[in-house]
Amino acid sequence: MTGTAPAPHDVVWRPPLDGTTNVERFMAAHGITSFDDLLARSVDAPEWFWAAVVDFLRLPFAQRWDQVLDTSDGVPWARWFVGGRTNLASICVERWADETPGATAVVWEGEDGEVRELTYAALRDEVRAMAGVLRGHGVGHGDTVGIFLPMVPETVVACMAIAALGAVFLPLFSGYGPEAIAVRLDDAGAKALVTADGFLRRGQVVPMLDTARAAAGLAPALETVVVVRRLRRLAGDRAGAIDRAGAIDRAGDAAGAADPTGWPCAVVEHHAGPTTAADAVAHHAVAHDAVAHDAVAHDAGPTTAPVAIPPVPVDAEHPLFIAYTSGTTGRPKGSVHVHGGLSVKLAEEVAFQFDVRPGDRLFWFADFGWIMGPWEIIGGLANGATVCLYEGAPDWPAPDRLWAYLERHRVTVLGISPTLIRAVMARGADPVRAHDLSALRILGSTGEPWNLDPWRWYFEVVGGGRCPVINISGGTEVGACFLSPHPVQELTPLTLGGPALGMAVDVYGDDGRPVRDEVGELVCTKPWPGMTRGLWKAPERYLETYWSRWPGVWVHGDWASIEGGRWYLHGRSDDTIKVAGKRLGPAEVESALVSHPAVLEAAAVGMPDDVKGEALWCFVVVTAGTVVDDALRAELAGVVAAQLGRSFTPAAVKVVDALPKTRSAKVLRRAIRATALGTDPGDLSSLEDPAAIDAIRSAR
Repeated sequence: MTGTAPAPHDVVWRPPLDGTTNVERFMAAHGITSFDDLLARSVDAPEWFWAAVVDFLRLPFAQRWDQVLDTSDGVPWARWFVGGRTNLASICVERWADETPGATAVVWEGEDGEVRELTYAALRDEVRAMAGVLRGHGVGHGDTVGIFLPMVPETVVACMAIAALGAVFLPLFSGYGPEAIAVRLDDAGAKALVTADGFLRRGQVVPMLDTARAAAGLAPALETVVVVRRLRRLAGDRAGAIDRAGAIDRAGDAAGAADPTGWPCAVVEHHAGPTTAADAVAHHAVAHDAVAHDAVAHDAGPTTAPVAIPPVPVDAEHPLFIAYTSGTTGRPKGSVHVHGGLSVKLAEEVAFQFDVRPGDRLFWFADFGWIMGPWEIIGGLANGATVCLYEGAPDWPAPDRLWAYLERHRVTVLGISPTLIRAVMARGADPVRAHDLSALRILGSTGEPWNLDPWRWYFEVVGGGRCPVINISGGTEVGACFLSPHPVQELTPLTLGGPALGMAVDVYGDDGRPVRDEVGELVCTKPWPGMTRGLWKAPERYLETYWSRWPGVWVHGDWASIEGGRWYLHGRSDDTIKVAGKRLGPAEVESALVSHPAVLEAAAVGMPDDVKGEALWCFVVVTAGTVVDDALRAELAGVVAAQLGRSFTPAAVKVVDALPKTRSAKVLRRAIRATALGTDPGDLSSLEDPAAIDAIRSAR
């Protein structure tokens, strides 16, 4: 990077305001002359705003609603588009297959370089065929179906096909083990599971079907497993068996076994497996043998191709999917989302926050088991854009893999996490600058708070200083975003801009009153269409978790501040460190630490202290060749003290080989703290690399 570095409050990007963005066109259609006026009106008159969004984006409802918003059962149980009927598959697939059948709906690249594309017409055919497969195996209205897949085209097909039937899909993180999958399948009462024979990551085969079968043995309600031939029939005419070493044999049987389903990408198994953990382990071994020899078992079910099934209109409040989140204690929480409200909210923010429209290519580096996976698929397709998917690691087999992908597929809107940027920037700017990223026009981010240097690197190196960074914040239970800049606003580094359209968000102090220029709780004081309709089978837990602190106010669990009219996040409130009564967000500490040239990544946690209540402990990953000694630890502690004040001098600085993170690159600070304390770290099912926990235990 060259030139004078921008300070956190310097304006670094100004919108052209040429009338071409979706937001400007919406404003013009309603005679609104400023974004501030639009924001105020969207919050003050939500019924007007959300109905206007449906009409502006031409989102199809088979039956118009009688009432936009009904809070007669209380704000936590708000209902939207009451009496209306629609279907996610109609909004995202059928409409565009009719209007632009030849436009590209999905483009996918495997880690081995294989590329597949589906037009909207082809996607409609695949979705209808998959719906027929599921219907032929007993899946119907209201049934729950797990989706345990990597980011492949069939992931898009599966969620749309399940929605088309009026069934409920259950996204499952592709890195889960059998027990984590089984807990969620069992809690949701899943009747079927869609999985793959495997996928590639860092050049190795991940035996997904083995894991799925072991999980199926622990989920008594499960009846059917649909297996996508990701490895064996990668592109239909290029096939290979998986050998015992886990390699792909391209000389394998190209035709593949006859498929009784009528859907060319899958085989189907009926599940009648074990129900005990011991039996599941044995079943897991048998399953590995089966897939190793390409002997995927077929059921004795239908042998003729099922009828292609178009989407059935369902009530706008009909459940669409259950998204599970992990907590520090107890079972995972299942957030329930519905066809009408979630579809409208995601379509709106992908259109208005990221300015996506037909012809755009949207790529968010995400797993389907993270809310940003469904967000990308639903929001992109609802706006007639191309959804871009990638299977593998961003830096394999070379450091430039991610940037080469963006160039090859002419991605126009990119989404990534701050943690991933911190990791890839350690390789320098050359891998990025070796590729033509001129198609990019919008950069997105979410998942963690930023610190200044990685944000600048993303803005200047990846975006060339010309693309706005749309830094959003929401959550699985939110279904979308609370906070977001919009591409009609000036941007400063790190900021989340302000409230997303239609979102009545604020920052409250401990007394339940709004605060400015200080850190407080992020809250929302009115309902929104994308909000969860409760937690699956746990209504009291839902009320206790989000609505119990202040009447009618959603407390999200994030620390935020409003400074000079701009909004900033400071991490999860349960990650907050309180040293001698002074509250400190971990992001502030971590930003100070990564400013040191030897530090690649950092995590800060509070540890019990008899004198101060909590003491600050820091865990850092350092560059190769760094000498780790007491002098380095003292130097890093001094950096924190110099930037944040002597009272926040770390009590300990620990050097580790890796930080425990989810596949979506969120640092699991509560797991770090619990491991350092020697207590139960809670649910670790979303952890990408279990060895990272061992790294915390062996910290130097």
